[in-house]
Amino acid sequence: MTKTELIDKIADKVNVTKADAKKVVDAAIEEIMDAVINGDKVGFAGFGTFYISERAARVGRNPRTGEKLNISAFKLPVFKCGRVFKDKANK
Repeated sequence: MTKTELIDKIADKVNVTKADAKKVVDAAIEEIMDAVINGDKVGFAGFGTFYISERAARVGRNPRTGEKLNISAFKLPVFKCGRVFKDKANK
């Protein structure tokens, strides 16, 4: 499902215009990203949690040449699904 398809489904489900649904989806995504970037966890009961995972610097290898590469530390946005979501996916 694309963002446009999501907006269409939300607009139909709650009986609002597609423009209003787009504003709500965009605002929700923006607020989730801002909160996670600022170090907060964003959780939706039964759905899941968005948070930042910090990866330490390490030495890797180029698979073609075997040459050692330094991989810098970085932050990775993560989504961990909740139990209700996981259970629905496995039915």
